[in-house]
Amino acid sequence: MKKIIKAIIVMSSLLIPSVSPAQQPSSGKDNLNKLHSRIAEGFKELRKQVVKEPAGFIKYPYLIPAGFYSQLWDWDAFFMANHFISKGEPEYMKNWVLTFSQGIDEDGYVAGCMTKDGPRNVYSGRFAMKPFLSQGAYHYSKATGDWEWLRPLYPALDKVIDYRRQTQRDSVSGLYFWEIAMQSGADNNPALNYFKDDTRSFLCVDASAFQYGELKAQAAIAKKLGLKDEAEKLQKEADALKDSLNSVCWDEIDECYYNIDRETRQPYKRIGYSTFVPLMYEMAPLEKGKKMLERYMLSEQHLKAPFGFRSLSKSDVDYNNKNIIVPFSNWQGPVWGICNYIYSIGLHNYGFPDEVEWLAEKVGGLMAKDLDDYGTMHETYHADTGEPLAPSNFKYRTPDGRIQGFVSWNLCMENVLEGLLENKWMLLEIEN
Repeated sequence: MKKIIKAIIVMSSLLIPSVSPAQQPSSGKDNLNKLHSRIAEGFKELRKQVVKEPAGFIKYPYLIPAGFYSQLWDWDAFFMANHFISKGEPEYMKNWVLTFSQGIDEDGYVAGCMTKDGPRNVYSGRFAMKPFLSQGAYHYSKATGDWEWLRPLYPALDKVIDYRRQTQRDSVSGLYFWEIAMQSGADNNPALNYFKDDTRSFLCVDASAFQYGELKAQAAIAKKLGLKDEAEKLQKEADALKDSLNSVCWDEIDECYYNIDRETRQPYKRIGYSTFVPLMYEMAPLEKGKKMLERYMLSEQHLKAPFGFRSLSKSDVDYNNKNIIVPFSNWQGPVWGICNYIYSIGLHNYGFPDEVEWLAEKVGGLMAKDLDDYGTMHETYHADTGEPLAPSNFKYRTPDGRIQGFVSWNLCMENVLEGLLENKWMLLEIEN
């Protein structure tokens, strides 16, 4: 009888499907603590690689993504500087604001990239920075309690906001579009026209959401400076932008946001990274945001992959995990640190704590493995295998000869772990 029972147990075990490490159930806080310890230790060294000393046009120490990149970029440095604020070093955010502010021209245009030789207009044209300047100023002042440094800068910040109104605001809907698709930073996002021969223009979910944050930040700054009328006016404009996004871009049947073709006024039905940016600012009503996350973010047919959340729906015809940086980085499937950081804020805002923990374990695990294997990190990871992608070869080295990979906004993964373990969230909220 004992032999028969033993045989049944063996046979039963053979029928249970094997589970890969990426699919293992969460091991709870112990695993998160180990992961946080490894990442916190590794990031101490990597933070040194993103800081550059002043040079030429750039008069203050500034932040670079490291490795392949050496310029001061708009949103890379914005997210990195917020990470540095969380580490008690807010000065890099102030430096970022001051450097981009000195590049503002008479029209209010400011380039999205700064170098020691001055503003850099890339992609064959005026490449305006993304709507983050007032938000950066706000987050620095909120962290330090110092608002007066912004009084002389306030007119320049206002001019940048007005430039965007004049050049990127749709006169009918009040929503925003990118002047060129590459300006969005999500280089080959299929929800945009990223090829030169594609002349379409879209009312963009991400552009409108980022501008919503910018208007709210400028309103908060105005309020702190005692500019009551300005503050009320800007807040009303922000509220109207939010209403328009929910009226024009929200699809009731598909339960998600879509970009809208400006000529045909028809939705461009692609689900990817930019679809979820409004949730970072809590622009969607609670129940609608929950439904969108459940239907798309948490679906294995769309964004949920074995190794984190994808940058494009698996069901999209263009879905791939190609290993590219040049001529543009690949946002058509791979796991990005910045996507998952932005996703984590949306998941937190709409009440999905277990999913934030899952994200931290998966994506944080990829970064921790990178630290163990290479002593640095990659820009993207294969969503279905976890394989590190770009950069595929490490030709950049630190002065002492160590491999120098991609650091940048990957640093924000430490903040996600700190939120889960210490309730020390970096949600980038903007108070009214």
